[in-house]
Amino acid sequence: MGGRLNKCWNSSTNKVQNQPSPQFIRFTHAETKVLRAVGFARITVCPGSCKQTVTVKMEMSNYTLFDPRCRQDAPFTIDVIRQLDIFGRILFSVLTLMATVSMLVFIEECIYIYKKVPPNKKSVIIWVTGAAPVIGTMSCLGMWVPRATMFTDMTSATYFAIVVFKFLILMIEEVGGDDAFLRRSEKKSFKISTGPCCCCCPCLPNVPITRRSLFILKLGSYQFALLKLVFTILSIVLWTNGNFNLADVSAAGGAIWINSFLGFLTIIALWPVAIMFMHVRESLRTLKMIPKYAMYQLVLILSQLQTAIINILAMNGTIACAPPYTSQARGYLMSQQLLIVEMFIITLVTRVLYRRQYDPIPDADDVEDTTTVLTTKNIG
Repeated sequence: MGGRLNKCWNSSTNKVQNQPSPQFIRFTHAETKVLRAVGFARITVCPGSCKQTVTVKMEMSNYTLFDPRCRQDAPFTIDVIRQLDIFGRILFSVLTLMATVSMLVFIEECIYIYKKVPPNKKSVIIWVTGAAPVIGTMSCLGMWVPRATMFTDMTSATYFAIVVFKFLILMIEEVGGDDAFLRRSEKKSFKISTGPCCCCCPCLPNVPITRRSLFILKLGSYQFALLKLVFTILSIVLWTNGNFNLADVSAAGGAIWINSFLGFLTIIALWPVAIMFMHVRESLRTLKMIPKYAMYQLVLILSQLQTAIINILAMNGTIACAPPYTSQARGYLMSQQLLIVEMFIITLVTRVLYRRQYDPIPDADDVEDTTTVLTTKNIG
């Protein structure tokens, strides 16, 4: 161990120079964690010629300087383009091509749905099939314009909140609508002991299927689509006033409270969709409802849970700063690049699942009569 060092980096001479009588400044938790990991004890700002650079004060002879660009905001688009090497240019080009192809596939699917699908199913199918390409396109925009990431993420999350409600309506419409669903399920009941709320409560009683219970299920998902839009607008208003910052997870900031409440609303909205799926999955098996639900769940996990995990790692300093990207901006970049590839694959799979002839499914009585006739013939 050496003596106490007090050095600063002079950007004009590209040398380390002595710094007498330092002035101490505050760093974020993520920056402090990174600095302590490499042996820094205190962070100071140099006066004079290097006052714009960040320096360190430590008690060791072997040390690494902290790059001042790691304290800046997300880079501008021109900074991103300038720092791209050959591999980076190829990577960004391929990802942009994937996002473009996803949107073109979605547009072609919309044309097919508009021509081939009954009117009562057109809008819901377009909304549901658009989840992956919209999220992929927003991720591509955020990749090229890092400072717009908050707005692209909000757009994707708001769109998916609407998709949650539309997928519930899609399952009902595949049965034939509200009246047909109630007629087919007249003597049946909903099993409410399912995820994500009550999967650990098998003792919960079943709820009879009535027009009122069906309305409550719809309302449970619709509230998320509505309130997500409201809180998105509120977040933008607070951001313009300096009261909303995604990196600020303190109790005094608005982000922690808004995001926590939206997380609660998300769980409440997913519950009715799971209840409905458990009820209709057998009757809609021929319409590939199970793989459709799997794709819907996959989009949810990748766009919400995966992104949240990466952002938490970035804010904690686990994902290192790589100028011109800060730790958080680099975390966003990694998440966006993963989402573009994942949503591209899901878009292609979704196109296969939804591209079919949309004939009405037979009534339950007709199915039972057909089964009885076939059984009688086999016995005879």
